[in-house]
Amino acid sequence: MNSRQSKFILTKNGILRLGEVQRHCELLKAGETCIGGGFYELDYLQHRLLLSGASSQYGEPRWGETEQIRLSAYYQGLEILYTSWEDWTDTYPVSDSKIIIYV
Repeated sequence: MNSRQSKFILTKNGILRLGEVQRHCELLKAGETCIGGGFYELDYLQHRLLLSGASSQYGEPRWGETEQIRLSAYYQGLEILYTSWEDWTDTYPVSDSKIIIYV
């Protein structure tokens, strides 16, 4: 059974990394510290990267611990939004609140 899902992590250095994995820790590279994660989906019709939820290993992303987000240039031009599973009515506008550096 393949239980790979579209997941993301946020590292202490502000790297937002996405991938199809079973566990969030598979997205970490050696020496990195994770400060949260969750799940993602791409909404191509509205040009959005939708982030939501929390990692069972690392919890919700702690956006306040980084001023800049580093993200693959593949996602450039997409609005980035995060919604907590704790409060579906509250959406955090990542791309409007943080400096996004595309690499």
